[in-house]
Amino acid sequence: MTPLHQAIRVALTEVADPDKAPAMQAYMKSTMPFLGVQAVPRRAAVKRVLAERRIDAAPEWRRAVLAVWRDAEYREERYAAMELAAHRYYREFQTLYTVPMYEEMIVTGAWWDYVDDLAINRVGGLLRAFPDTMRPLMLEWSRDDDLWKRRTSILCQNAFKDRTDPGLLYACIEPSLSDTDFFARKAIGWALREYAKTSPAEVVRYVDHKGLTGLSRREALKNLPVA
Repeated sequence: MTPLHQAIRVALTEVADPDKAPAMQAYMKSTMPFLGVQAVPRRAAVKRVLAERRIDAAPEWRRAVLAVWRDAEYREERYAAMELAAHRYYREFQTLYTVPMYEEMIVTGAWWDYVDDLAINRVGGLLRAFPDTMRPLMLEWSRDDDLWKRRTSILCQNAFKDRTDPGLLYACIEPSLSDTDFFARKAIGWALREYAKTSPAEVVRYVDHKGLTGLSRREALKNLPVA
């Protein structure tokens, strides 16, 4: 365990309520145990540690993120790795060199609490900054055997609003249209619902054109009068 990881664990343990850990683990259906640290104290504890231990170079920062992620024994430690990855100190380190790091976290995390944040806030940011590289990569991920990479490709524009590229969104949805998995269907509906906030008529057209049914349709049209 690295000194940074050790400091994170100590800080989290100090604010943990072990009595809450079993319920948190059950809610998340997690095989990895929890310490019992809720979101607000967790973020405050991690913030203090990261403020005291600045990292100067991008390669060192990426190694630090992955070291905490890989060696985590508790789920809150993986959340801490994600907070380190997202920290404002390291905004300039968010380059294409981070793609393998986020890909590993998505594939090995393989659950919505990790993947959705990474998809929307990290991969989405890279797509916005480096569209020429990230657009074809998202199309590649949309056809991947890994459910969570496909989910990432669908959700990565969720914060784009009127800057959403509908062609990319639809192309990333297309390979998962026949998937019956809950997380694939939910992602399709959620992504379309977000796009509907700025282009409701277009989403209705797409849903009807594709004949979406069930969960994806309900989610897509959730906030629209046609629902």
